[in-house]
Amino acid sequence: MKAFLILEDGTVFTGQSIGAAREVISEIVFNTSMTGYLEVLTDPSYAGQAVVMTYPLIGNYGICYEDMESDRPWLDAFIVRELSRMPGNFRSEDTIQNFLLKYDIPGIAGIDTRALTKILREKGTMNGCITTNERYSLEEILPRLASYTTGKVVEKVSCREKYVLEGSGPRVALLDLGAKRNIARSLNRRGCEVTVYPALTSAEEILAAKPDGIMLSNGPGDPKECTSIIAEIRKLYDSDVPVFAICLGHQLMALANGADTHKMKYGHRGGNHPVRDLATGRVYISSQNHGYVVDTDTLDPAVAVPAFENVNDGTNEGLSYTGKNIFTVQYHPEACPGPQDSGYLFDRFMKMMEVQR
Repeated sequence: MKAFLILEDGTVFTGQSIGAAREVISEIVFNTSMTGYLEVLTDPSYAGQAVVMTYPLIGNYGICYEDMESDRPWLDAFIVRELSRMPGNFRSEDTIQNFLLKYDIPGIAGIDTRALTKILREKGTMNGCITTNERYSLEEILPRLASYTTGKVVEKVSCREKYVLEGSGPRVALLDLGAKRNIARSLNRRGCEVTVYPALTSAEEILAAKPDGIMLSNGPGDPKECTSIIAEIRKLYDSDVPVFAICLGHQLMALANGADTHKMKYGHRGGNHPVRDLATGRVYISSQNHGYVVDTDTLDPAVAVPAFENVNDGTNEGLSYTGKNIFTVQYHPEACPGPQDSGYLFDRFMKMMEVQR
């Protein structure tokens, strides 16, 4: 079945429908990872977005449900150059086509994803529509694309009630803003007892449990939409409990302390982004997935100072909070399938909690 990808600027790509045949409007973003497409599909940070995979062949090792980063895929649609329909992998349990159908996720294959990515890099992230209607009307679709916003998606992807991963070590409160499973697992493997809280949990409830440390997770959307969560994070900042924050959590902690954020032209999404530790000068290869960034010019150095920067464009990749046991990073130290370069940050968090105890 034919499918069409229509961009906000009027560009149209023609390909084949994959997954569900329903029409969808979403924000179109691209990911440069060569592997890990299942982790991308199930990363809650992609809620409200349709993902273009720049690597040309997707699906060749199939689907292994054990590798999912959440209970279901959260992205709106999936866009690929070539879809492998006959995976070869002893762990494979399914094909991407069946996976997309199972979860009612539409997509398009057979388009020039390099040309699409170049458009998004040159003009910036834009909205798009995937449809199988060959009699579509640009005059009707383009105004809908211009008015689309992702809205408040954190509440949509967060857990509905708290749950616990048992452990014999420090007790960590993880605020689920759209957390990937491997954040809790990375802490749990280090012996932590991890209590995962829904995104709208009050700071008072979290602090009443007397955690040894607090983790703020990744998540989707514009951080400035999370006004009530920012107010609660400010209360967590005012406590003396050590805090480690990743991605959206990093941005919300900055906003809670008077800094500003802005939307990037096309964001950082992939598994090969170099970041520099400003204290040591060492460079790490990181996994990233974000379209917003903290403005370091708006930071009060009495509150926080830059700790990491992106080697490619100089944007902020982490903060260290002055006089507080708090550090935050924009990238993903828990990355699956990798790279694992920055996994040591969880060990740093463990040491912070040990000293505090």
